[in-house]
Amino acid sequence: MKEDFIIRIKSRSEQFEHTQPVRVDEDDRIELMTYGSFVKKGDTYYITYKETETIGFAGCTTTIKIAADGSRVGLLRFGPANAQLMTEVGSLTLGVTGDGIECSLTETGGTARFSYLLDADDPISIINRNTLEISVQKPN
Repeated sequence: MKEDFIIRIKSRSEQFEHTQPVRVDEDDRIELMTYGSFVKKGDTYYITYKETETIGFAGCTTTIKIAADGSRVGLLRFGPANAQLMTEVGSLTLGVTGDGIECSLTETGGTARFSYLLDADDPISIINRNTLEISVQKPN
């Protein structure tokens, strides 16, 4: 993997009361800066970077796939802690609802932001909102 871009990721998680869409906790925020690759293939941007111990996924490689039109986002993590998250605006299985995608990426970098809600049994029982903001740029 050619690590020729600076990748900045800001993550925010808000906790909600299980039975009401009212925030009950302080926000949990994580900010990460690393080097990785950034390419556009077809109508999709791919941001790939190696995880560190900072957020507990050392030894993993993460790829974030973002549709150029902002219609969908996918996160794939491979290594000791495999994970896959796919979201688009609208309801998905397993109580995950994408509630916003903004894509301002070009082939030279830019920003993307997406958020999703986790619910217990239905969209009324929202328990968590997660927001990720990703910035990609060439080093000076």
